[in-house]
Amino acid sequence: MADHQAVALITGAGSGIGRASAVGLWNEGYVVVLAGRHEATLWETAELAPHPDQALVVPTDVADEVGVRHLFDQTIKTFGRLDLLFNNAGINVPAVPIEQLSVADWRRVVDVNLTGVFLCTREAFRVMKDQSPRGGRIINNGSVSAYAPRPNSAPYTSTKHAITGLTKSTALDGRRYDIACGQIDIGNADTDMGGRMKAGVPQANGQVAAEPTMDVENVARAVVHMASLPLDANVLFMTVMATKMPLVGRG
Repeated sequence: MADHQAVALITGAGSGIGRASAVGLWNEGYVVVLAGRHEATLWETAELAPHPDQALVVPTDVADEVGVRHLFDQTIKTFGRLDLLFNNAGINVPAVPIEQLSVADWRRVVDVNLTGVFLCTREAFRVMKDQSPRGGRIINNGSVSAYAPRPNSAPYTSTKHAITGLTKSTALDGRRYDIACGQIDIGNADTDMGGRMKAGVPQANGQVAAEPTMDVENVARAVVHMASLPLDANVLFMTVMATKMPLVGRG
């Protein structure tokens, strides 16, 4: 972490991985900007901060260009800089066969999971390349869906594969500005989104089976580790998963 008080911005900060990561970063002395669509849950996260001055709540739809610009303007107005962006916000739609998938549902997922990450990354570049000390770090939540699909998951899987390309492009283009970018691929964290695995989910062979999950604190610890590195070192890709989930194997 830098000599100055480091500033982090987390999207999707109202629950799950975003909330756990905010707590982890507060424990390391960060101030944290909490972004997400639901103001009430953002304030619930903010109440976990060691001191009220260490949290800034900015309700934001990451798919909205004007809203994202406002988010970053408020961050700089309040804290003066940005050291870490965690692009964590993501949505999914009900699993249906691809021939039944509506264009509207496809676009909803793309707008949040991919375009939203682009919009936030673009604003982070504008801030990080001109601040002093220069640079910063961007961490993208890729999910293990970045390389292995679940049945009937075309929109989500496609966006997460695309995040891998955006992560690599961001890491490359960020070099000249001392901006590092890495991706964390998460499997079966026990959150509102991931916890459903325990109740049984469709498998590649058509069966429905319960899957092991892991405590979301393991994800937060991984995010903090990635964030803790100096800017001349980078975790480009990290997979953190429930050890016994059926990701590694033949379906």
